[in-house]
Amino acid sequence: MTYTVNNKKLNNWVGEVARLCQPDSIYWCDGSKKEYDELMAGMVASGAATPLKQRPDCYLFRSDPSDVARTEERTYIATPTRDEAGPTNNWIDPNELKTTMTALYKGCMKGRRMYVIPFSMGPIRSPIAKIGVQLTDSPYVVCSMRIMTRMGEAVIGALGVDGDFIPCLHSVGAPLAEGQKDVPWPCAPMEKKYVSHFPQENLIWSFGSGYGGNALLGKKCLALRIASAMASREGWMAEHMLILRLKNPAGKQYHIAAAFPSACGKTNLAMMVPTIPGWKCETIGEDIAWMKIAPDGRLHAINPESGFFGVAPGTSYASNPMAMESVKKNTIFTNCALTDDGDVWWEGMDGAPPAHAIDWKDGHWTPANKTPAAHPNARFTVPASQCPVICSDWEKPEGVPIDIFIFGGRRSNVVPLVTEAFDWDHGVFWGATAASETTAAIVGEIGVLRRDPFAMTPFCGYNMADYFRHWLEMGDRLGNKAPRIFYVDWFRKSPDGRWLWPGFGENSRVLKWMCERVEGRAGAKTTPIGYLPTESDLDLTGLNIPEENLKQLLEVDIDEWRAEARSIEEFFAQFGARFPERLTRQLRNLEKRLG
Repeated sequence: MTYTVNNKKLNNWVGEVARLCQPDSIYWCDGSKKEYDELMAGMVASGAATPLKQRPDCYLFRSDPSDVARTEERTYIATPTRDEAGPTNNWIDPNELKTTMTALYKGCMKGRRMYVIPFSMGPIRSPIAKIGVQLTDSPYVVCSMRIMTRMGEAVIGALGVDGDFIPCLHSVGAPLAEGQKDVPWPCAPMEKKYVSHFPQENLIWSFGSGYGGNALLGKKCLALRIASAMASREGWMAEHMLILRLKNPAGKQYHIAAAFPSACGKTNLAMMVPTIPGWKCETIGEDIAWMKIAPDGRLHAINPESGFFGVAPGTSYASNPMAMESVKKNTIFTNCALTDDGDVWWEGMDGAPPAHAIDWKDGHWTPANKTPAAHPNARFTVPASQCPVICSDWEKPEGVPIDIFIFGGRRSNVVPLVTEAFDWDHGVFWGATAASETTAAIVGEIGVLRRDPFAMTPFCGYNMADYFRHWLEMGDRLGNKAPRIFYVDWFRKSPDGRWLWPGFGENSRVLKWMCERVEGRAGAKTTPIGYLPTESDLDLTGLNIPEENLKQLLEVDIDEWRAEARSIEEFFAQFGARFPERLTRQLRNLEKRLG
């Protein structure tokens, strides 16, 4: 270790975990490039990582086929009572869960090194940031955390002698006997995988998986599940939202935070290239937003992460050119295919598929194969600073003031292209009823409507009815300085199955209308579900869209919405007595307006 740690709580905890997990050695990470390079060189030597000839400082990893995604069925919220976790979470009694996992942790790091990763979620010393410390036996996790968080010696300096931190314990759950050869991707079988959260203690324990959010504990575990519970207690917000800055031709800035369920174009919107002349989009974050009310009374947001952990398949220059530019160097790829000339490839990438590749399972692949070359959840892990449209203020400690919230989902009918909420409570109602038709990216039958309030169903660390109440209370505190709330649906189809809206960069036209609504410079018509633009309110200059398409995009079908209201009522019923009466009132008001 090249630095001194004087934090007694941290030193005691590291010693306690070492006695339980019994690693061969302990290594305190300093976060340097030298450290990263040495760890990568070790993983290349062991066969875990493959350097990519075509991309400087880029590496490809292949995970075990049993360890490829978030394991929602093995993800737990452990609160004293089941009701505190709520109906949308997997609940286990904290004492029972700790007994089970302590037995698994006993000796689990034998034959391995335990890495101590001090990390900051958010710019170090930001008033919105939080410090965590992850203990892990995975060098892949160390390298990934260096990209995804501010990590190392500087965080220890910020922690100081008596600073508090969120303890995050992780093991791949694969101890090595003396002389036993390691495998490229060690992990435990599914029945021994646990991703466990103890919100009352701000504590995270993960065992058995080395993949993504199961193992990079700063990401969904800390930044959403634990942070959402902390935010509720402390009066701020931890949300599954992108953050972008939109600038009009006069240089006026608007800051937008948006929440979409899986497969609804969140990353694409965060890095959008507007098609309207003179308008510019800059990325602040593409996945998570932490927000606090600043001294000016407005809600200010930071991106607590320092990297992007994006889904590779479907990413292309057509769908997201800025993401493609971002991953040209200094990137970790996981479960992508390897081409014969030493590059990565995935389904949906620009150009023709390679004639031959090594697939994510390390087997030979050609276009004739019926199985994909890259896993559908293959990922890239890349520094946010490499994004060509990263905002100059993306690491501003105090964050940026949010003007607009957007919710949305993938709906082929019912929901119009864009709707503005009547007021804050109505906007919270929109967020609480967000829904998407399932795709191949979401587990379950394709085409089924799945409610995903605020895109937080897998990530809310406490009872979601209390989470809804927290949103309502934040609006009360913000008053007339609250962001305006909109709902979008880029995915509406015609009765014969054609897309009605081109999406991607053309979505800037919808965002422009929102900004002009905030300024009081754009019109709208009042409908039973909210304010909608008329056809003349949207800037469609240069866009060749049939009049019939536009009519369908802005249609509110009363019968469809009556059915939607019944579906919403059934969904709300699961939350029981904890459900906020103010949202029940919003549903009744909707029913009255529908007649």
